[in-house]
Amino acid sequence: MFIRCRAPLRLGFAGGGTDVSPFCDRFGGAVLNAAIDLYAHCTVEESEDGKVRFCASDGQLEEEHSRAANLPTNNRLALHAAVYNRMITSYNDGQALPVKVTTFCDAPAGSGLGSSSTLVVAMVTAFSEYLHLALGEYEIARLAHQIERCDAGLQGGKQDQYAAAFGGFNFMEFGAADSVLVNPLRIKESTVAELESSLVLYYTGRSRESAAIIAEQSRHVVQGDCEAIEAMHKTKEEALHMKECLLRGDIRGFAAVMGRAWVAKKRMAHSISNERIDHLYEVAMEAGAYSGKVSGAGGGGFMMFLVDPKDRLKVIRALTGQPDSVVFNCHFTHRGAEAWRV
Repeated sequence: MFIRCRAPLRLGFAGGGTDVSPFCDRFGGAVLNAAIDLYAHCTVEESEDGKVRFCASDGQLEEEHSRAANLPTNNRLALHAAVYNRMITSYNDGQALPVKVTTFCDAPAGSGLGSSSTLVVAMVTAFSEYLHLALGEYEIARLAHQIERCDAGLQGGKQDQYAAAFGGFNFMEFGAADSVLVNPLRIKESTVAELESSLVLYYTGRSRESAAIIAEQSRHVVQGDCEAIEAMHKTKEEALHMKECLLRGDIRGFAAVMGRAWVAKKRMAHSISNERIDHLYEVAMEAGAYSGKVSGAGGGGFMMFLVDPKDRLKVIRALTGQPDSVVFNCHFTHRGAEAWRV
C-alpha cells in the first residue's frame, strides 16, 4: 500500500515579504497569490527492511536511518527528517515507523515558487493520510510552517504553506501570534482564462537562497529602516489593489499594479533584484510585456510577465533568446494538497 500526495506550487503576485516576522507581527501582512499546476510530490510506503529511508529523486539524494522516533536533521534531507520527527512525536505516540519517503518537485529548488514549503506540505499531507488523521487545510499549513521554521530552523514567511494547502486564488492576511486568515477568491472563469493567456512564466536559469534576502528584510524592520518599511506597506497595499482588479476582471489594471508592486518590492532589500534580473525585465518590456516581477523572495528563480496574448509569443521568443533560459507553461488550479491510497 502506497500513499501518494501532490501539493501545488504558487505564484506570488504582491505582498510577498509582508508575511515574514517581525513585519507581520507589528503591522500585519497581506499577500495575493494563486496555485498553479506545478507540484511537489511525495510517496510514503512501508520500508521492506524496517529502516527509515528518505529519497529526493529530483536531487538524486538518498538517506538511510535505523528505525527511531527522532532522527538527526543536520543532513542533506533535513526537511524529510523534520517532518518525520514531528509526525511521529505529535501523531504516533512517539512510536517509530519503518517508512520510505520519496519526493520530487516539478520546479527547481530555489525557484521562487515556494517549492521547499510546498514539499513540506506534501509530506505532512501524505503522513496525515498514512496515519489516518483528519487534518484540515489550516492545520496542515500551520504544522508545515512550524516544522520548517521552528523544527528545521529555516527562515521564511507563511504564505507558501497556506497556498499549497488551500490551492486556488487567495488573499491572505497575517497578524501577530501566528494568526492567518485565508480569503479564497471567486474569480470568473473568463478572467482566469485571460490571465493564463496573458502570463509568461520564465525561469532565469539561476536558483537562489532566499534566507539571506529574508534576513535582510527582517533586519530592516528591526532596525527601523523607514524606506524598507514604507516599501513593505506599499506592496501590501498593492496586493489589495490587485485583488480588486482580479475580482473586476481587469487584467490590464492587474498588470499595472503588478508593475508598481515590483518597484516597491525592490526597495525592501538590495538583493531582491540584480543586473541580470533587471536586464531580463527590460528584454520582456521591449518585446511588449505590460509588466513583470520576480516570484518569491527575489534574487533569481522564476519571473512572471503579463502581456497582451497577441504579443505573448513575441515576448517568449525574446526571453528564450537569453542564456540559460526556459519558459514554463502552467495553468491555475483550485485544488490544494491532496493525498490518495494506491
